[in-house]
Amino acid sequence: METAEFARADAEFYVEILERSHAISYKTTYDALHEFELNRLLTVNPKSKIPSRFDIAQEDIPAVLLVGGIGTRLQPVLPATPKPLAPVGDAPFLQLLIRQLRSQGIRHIVMCAGHLAEQIEEEFGDGHKWDVAISYSKESRPLGTAGAVKFAECLLTQASDFLVMNGDSFLELDFSEFIRFHREHNGLISMAVRRVPDTTRYGTVRLDTHNRVVGFREKMGTPVPGIINGGVYLFKHAILEHIPDGPASLEKDLFPSLLVRGVYALEQQGMFIDIGTPEDYARAQELCGRLYQAALPET
Repeated sequence: METAEFARADAEFYVEILERSHAISYKTTYDALHEFELNRLLTVNPKSKIPSRFDIAQEDIPAVLLVGGIGTRLQPVLPATPKPLAPVGDAPFLQLLIRQLRSQGIRHIVMCAGHLAEQIEEEFGDGHKWDVAISYSKESRPLGTAGAVKFAECLLTQASDFLVMNGDSFLELDFSEFIRFHREHNGLISMAVRRVPDTTRYGTVRLDTHNRVVGFREKMGTPVPGIINGGVYLFKHAILEHIPDGPASLEKDLFPSLLVRGVYALEQQGMFIDIGTPEDYARAQELCGRLYQAALPET
């Protein structure tokens, strides 16, 4: 009986907050939802240890999703659809990333949009359907991955650290572990990397024995194993001081120039896929079930 009453109270509280989300800022919505989650855990068991995923939410680390690229290689398959909205199963690929973040307590999301931005905003709106708060940074011209992050600076003023993720790739990742790694190493940048058997399509990352990045190598076009950039990063807010206004690339311009300031890499073992080519997009369709299982391991 108590469980039923508690569940009903949950539902009523969520409905109240989410119905108000159109009239209040995403920050207010986020804080109200988070406070409720923590209070609920302590009400159920005041002596329980709050899971690490709620530690993340408590620190209010936002996630910046880079969704503004044109996706030239995928246009033959999706000529009028932005790449992050490419259907995988019965939902857009970008929904997979949002649900991955939400499942680990990350609810403040900034979309760096550009190409066909209106379609992305129409699909996801303010995020209340997924129990997240989404804001948008819309570039009027292509700014590249670094330029897009810089352009969103006004939406990151309260963040001491923030996540950045490519909107066209998925990496199975424990964000709690990633954040701990970032804080322990105290670098300006942390990146999640993945060892793959074939680096033909990718540049590679060179590490020392202390997980510090010491260099990058451009794609060689040959099928050799190596460590690649997984497209998920943690940045200190101070990184914005090093990004110029205008077009710039994280991978080609920013990261190589900041190696001396501390760039560290945490290797991952789980699923990784990007949908940048028709071949890999087709593979994502085949792996749809496994991708959602990796993104939502507790469901």
